Amino acid sequence: MTALEFNYQLERASKSLKPFAMRLTKDLEDANDLIQETLFKAFTNKEKFADGTNLKAWLYTIMKNTFITNYQRMVRRKTFIDTTENLHFINSTNTIAENGATSSFALQEISTALGNLEDTYRSPFLMYYKGFKYHEIAERLSIPIGTVKNRIHIARKELKDSLLKLGYDDRNKKD
Repeated sequence: MTALEFNYQLERASKSLKPFAMRLTKDLEDANDLIQETLFKAFTNKEKFADGTNLKAWLYTIMKNTFITNYQRMVRRKTFIDTTENLHFINSTNTIAENGATSSFALQEISTALGNLEDTYRSPFLMYYKGFKYHEIAERLSIPIGTVKNRIHIARKELKDSLLKLGYDDRNKKD
């Protein structure tokens, strides 16, 4: 395929890119930018396009990969990385004072609620809470993995119900 033919095919196929770009970005300007970047990459890499293959599919793949790359780049940009050697500066503040009384009451009530659970539910739940995987709990307790999942589910439900009765809402704050 000559460069002129490729450009003609690229222009024809580019009209079908907008709906896909809108579905990915959910924003008209971002969609237009994504289309432009996709067409630029396709044009600069036209030698990689195999004659006789589906040009639209190739463009959709370029667009999807470009969108994913841009999204990952944006997420990395928003991630804060501390480069200081002394973490005191980042964690210090003059204005925040915490009152541990509320958390201490909540911890006591959670411990009480855990103590009220039957041991068949408490043991798998605490093992899972400590970081054991389902299959490890099943091996240690000599029970099927489905039973482990079920007991953990029941323990969570009973703990939630118990804490709701004590006046905690879904965010574990007192009313």
